Amino acid sequence: MALPFVDRATSSLPVQFVAASQWRSWLKEQSAASRGWVESLGLAGAAGDFALIPASDGKAAGAVLVISAAPTLWDFGALATKLPPGTWKLGDTAPLSPTDSAVAIGLGAWRFERYKAKKSKEGPKILWPQGADRARATAMIEAIGLARDLITTPSSDMGPAELADAARGLAKKHGAKFKVIVGDDLLKQNFPMIHAVGRASTRAPRLIDLTWGKASHPKVTLVGKGVCFDTGGLDLKPAAGMLNMKKDMGGAATMMAVAAMVMACKLPVRLRLLVPAVENSVSGNAFRPLDVVPTRKGISVEIGNTDAEGRLILCDALHEGASEKPTMMIDCATLTGAARVSLGTDLPALFCNDDTLANALIASGEAVADPMWRMPLYKPYRKLLDSKVADINNVSGGTFGGAITAALYLQEFVPDDVPWAHFDMMAWNNTSRPGRPEGGEAQAARAIFATIEKRVKS
Repeated sequence: MALPFVDRATSSLPVQFVAASQWRSWLKEQSAASRGWVESLGLAGAAGDFALIPASDGKAAGAVLVISAAPTLWDFGALATKLPPGTWKLGDTAPLSPTDSAVAIGLGAWRFERYKAKKSKEGPKILWPQGADRARATAMIEAIGLARDLITTPSSDMGPAELADAARGLAKKHGAKFKVIVGDDLLKQNFPMIHAVGRASTRAPRLIDLTWGKASHPKVTLVGKGVCFDTGGLDLKPAAGMLNMKKDMGGAATMMAVAAMVMACKLPVRLRLLVPAVENSVSGNAFRPLDVVPTRKGISVEIGNTDAEGRLILCDALHEGASEKPTMMIDCATLTGAARVSLGTDLPALFCNDDTLANALIASGEAVADPMWRMPLYKPYRKLLDSKVADINNVSGGTFGGAITAALYLQEFVPDDVPWAHFDMMAWNNTSRPGRPEGGEAQAARAIFATIEKRVKS
């Protein structure tokens, strides 16, 4: 994505930031003309209020943005859309760092216009905030932008092969090792669940496997659900439920964003990214309700519902990821509607088998304005997944606690001695907000990156 920043300019207009609590004081300090103009706009000094400040000739002399008393990076995210064309220089962004303010503005500039003949007009150019870590900010903006692009792209142009191509490009950019297991080779190399879920599509299923970093560094494994479109399989979704299933690979895109940030910032880790990529389709060879399917771990799964396919492909990838005994393993998935009912669309559900890791993720999320909410791996609910004919069922028999039982299913494939976190997320912004335009979203990506960074640098 194109960044809105420039290194230098012959002239620029200033942008002032005023805390909501200081609005009246600031207004009194302005000239009578400026004060009259701002008052005529009806601004109350609430966070998010924005105004251009006119010069005596009627042209813009600058701009002012009201920020929260305790601002986060999202306070600055609207500048990419609120500022008119021209070159602008930011004032002091404290207490937010110049780097974070740049990230917010860059994310606010994201647009998905791949299929539009008429593109948006060129927006404002903003001088890099003084003191900003440009390389870091660029890495974060581009990584999140990549995830948003992948999630928002229609499934006609974002199938398993295209998702693998995006990961291959990421590997090439950062000098990572890359391999992919495709189609019937999944059976030969013992990934039967990924094959079972994806075999009904004309677009072959695959397992994407990227590794980067020195073998001597702490191992960090990322796993992302890559269902490029989900019809529900033979347990077919209704039309409304299928409408936005192009985003069902949002977990994969989010983990690719985290991997991109880790590699761009050269964190001292041995990174592994695993993405099972499939399309859950309907055909004569589709897997069926009450089929019993083996897994890479060796336990058998009775298929209670073919629309609970995300946990099926993840279980093979999680077992493989855990085999190396990483210092932490994190997966992201658009897994259950139950999590959205519990927490809404903005708050990913976090399940974790390690309190230290969970607390670190929550703290990072709060620090970087990328929130989450921890939910329990409540072991008594495990019996709801019991099967009379197999080792486990992929769904419970009831309608309650669906996010928890899905997480408990995944936990069956993760040894207790591997610190593991599972995110059940929306991966989508339903409406546009400062820094978060409507469309695909890499929820929790910055929090996960911050957690990894803090661990390896502490």
